[in-house]
Amino acid sequence: MHITYETAAAPGRPHNEDYVIGGPTWIAIFDGATAPTGVDSGCKHDVPWLVSHLAGNLGRGLAAEPAVPLPDILAGAISATMAAHADTCDLGNPDSPSSTVAILRQRDGVVDYLVLCDSPIVLQRADGALALVDDDRTDHLPGGRPYSLELVRASRNRPGGFWVASTVPEAAYEALTGSVGLDTVSGALLATDGVTRLVEWYGHSWEQIVDTAATAGPTELIAQVRQAEQEQGTPAFAKRHDDATAVWLSW
Repeated sequence: MHITYETAAAPGRPHNEDYVIGGPTWIAIFDGATAPTGVDSGCKHDVPWLVSHLAGNLGRGLAAEPAVPLPDILAGAISATMAAHADTCDLGNPDSPSSTVAILRQRDGVVDYLVLCDSPIVLQRADGALALVDDDRTDHLPGGRPYSLELVRASRNRPGGFWVASTVPEAAYEALTGSVGLDTVSGALLATDGVTRLVEWYGHSWEQIVDTAATAGPTELIAQVRQAEQEQGTPAFAKRHDDATAVWLSW
């Protein structure tokens, strides 16, 4: 397995709330949710703290238990992260920090994947066809964007809403998961929504961004995002720039 990645904070922002962690046979990315201005999350820690601790706990599980199902490992990582700040923070607060998660793991001739919230994985099959694994439940909340804070609170980690890594370990079992034969895939792209806006807003196809990742690398994908943001702007409900992470794997 050959892995290349790039992760970059949004221009003008001091901290990157995305995170990448990997090992010889696995990779995972995270996209921490930026808290709305003036909202009390009940947590003394910032979003980078959450994603780094979640990543560390997930990495330990993936390294130590290579055959355990991915939802079990993610649920354990959420529980361990909760335990790290349960004594100092209000984990019952509906605005507690949260993160997306996408994981890809190779084991015994199989490739396992997990996607929780809007950081998709695109599998490139051996014949060149693409298979998109996209947890788009945040795109289907009632009323259309921009979503109100009250709607997000009522929908987060609830049936009929959307699921994210935060303070509910059971959310791990709501992720999109599956496995494919290693001999059926040649590559894979993992990306946060700071990169997938190329498809969602700027007219690129999944085929185009996978080809860019495979030939020019993840750094070029982020460069294209920044150029599009500058030249075309963003929808009124969205941040002008976002943290951006892309990972390309090949076999």
